[in-house]
Amino acid sequence: MSSAVSVPQHKLSETPNSRTIEINDWVIIASTNPISSASECDALQASLGFPLPEMTFGNNYLSLEHQPSGWKMVFDTHNALKCVKKGELGEGDGGVKVGYADAWLKSRTDPGTNLPLPVTVAAKHYDWTYTMTYPGHHSDSVPDIESPSPSIQWMDANEDNSSHSIPLSELTRPDPILFYAEIPLFEDELHDNGSSNLLVRIRVMPTCIFILSRFTLRVDNVLFRTHDTRIYHSFTSSPSLVVRQLSGWEAPYDGVKRRLPNRNDLTPLTDANFIAKVLTELPVTESQQIGARTRWRGLGTKVEIAVLARDGP
Repeated sequence: MSSAVSVPQHKLSETPNSRTIEINDWVIIASTNPISSASECDALQASLGFPLPEMTFGNNYLSLEHQPSGWKMVFDTHNALKCVKKGELGEGDGGVKVGYADAWLKSRTDPGTNLPLPVTVAAKHYDWTYTMTYPGHHSDSVPDIESPSPSIQWMDANEDNSSHSIPLSELTRPDPILFYAEIPLFEDELHDNGSSNLLVRIRVMPTCIFILSRFTLRVDNVLFRTHDTRIYHSFTSSPSLVVRQLSGWEAPYDGVKRRLPNRNDLTPLTDANFIAKVLTELPVTESQQIGARTRWRGLGTKVEIAVLARDGP
């Protein structure tokens, strides 16, 4: 029962654009700001080398630091967008074409067409869907799943060890929420061909910290794609550790559309929670292996842990 859960001592503070909680050796900061200014976007675009999403929240971030070990993890817009593929897309990148791309290209290159060819310039190739598997990053490293920190490394979880998994029963209990934040990092309507967005959520309860960073992609009449990074820490874990679950799903557009509660109401197809629910309820062979036949390397689930401190001297 939630009434029996003891609330640990903690401190809350805030500024106009950020909120902080200090609890059980952790300092957590969530910063939410307006959309980046034109000058900020220009600087970020120059750094990344490709056009930014229409709504870029370049000053937003979530950081959490375990003070005894110095372990610090951050989710921010700049490092998330660094994970977008630049250059020609290859095997595993999950490249997507809009439904009419081939017909449009044929109309421009067919010798028998009367339509003029467009004036072309050298293109800066990048993944126009902003697909990513950004797992968060450590302040002293690049945002790479394989190279999180020189001192505390992520390692594969032991599926036989219950402390190496995220306990859904604890997360669904009606425990008090001591701290909650939603931090949007970017959103883009893909030239009216769908939607791509990245949103980070955090809640701190008396017993644990839980983060969900969700990338959601909808390409109209082509596919849906979701990539979740879930991070969980129990304040009573011994040794003290963090669990990270990385999961990717994908399905053809019509496969998700068929599961609408009302086939005449397409509104749920713009709801990231509805999309995630449908994708996760599909058989694993459909949503995490076959997907939309893009061979995207983000499909599947991986669970790993980072041990922050061990018992004893």
